[in-house]
Amino acid sequence: MTAEVHVLCAGYAHERVASTVVAILDEGRAIVVDPGMVSDRSTILDPLAALGVDPADVGDVVFSHHHPDHTLNAALFERARFHDHWAIYERDTWTDRQADGFQVSGSVRLMATPGHSAQDVTTLVETSDGLVACTHLWWSEQGPVQDPRAEDQVALELSRSRLLELGPSLIVPDHGAPFGADAVPG
Repeated sequence: MTAEVHVLCAGYAHERVASTVVAILDEGRAIVVDPGMVSDRSTILDPLAALGVDPADVGDVVFSHHHPDHTLNAALFERARFHDHWAIYERDTWTDRQADGFQVSGSVRLMATPGHSAQDVTTLVETSDGLVACTHLWWSEQGPVQDPRAEDQVALELSRSRLLELGPSLIVPDHGAPFGADAVPG
């Protein structure tokens, strides 16, 4: 079975900042990636409702990293398990595990991709159109090639190479619209 990827909000980072928020539908599960800063919560909730998904039915939320622009609206999903680089959080239970290779659902897994922060993870989704990567390895199709906020640009470049070796058909950057791997900045 393959998953469906829906961009609820294409992010941006200029005078204002919003994260790209993604809904993934897989095996009857709803997964949200990076429910962070947006101009209004309806930017997340309205497209989710159009997919027939109630926020209370979202089973998993993935944080690419812990910057507020990627986590600020997590509380919209009160029944979800939350995933980051080293654990799963569900209600009052903290379960340690490494993100790299963790299978969130049948078609969704996590990949450690340090660089922007040491704790970055990319969400990999197997779809009928190929592999989709929701990631902060690129801000948008326009760049920047050098991440001005990267904790480790060398690690970022290595993570980019590792991801591209997987042959993704689509990259969903954390601050822009999706683009094909053939359009990678730089």
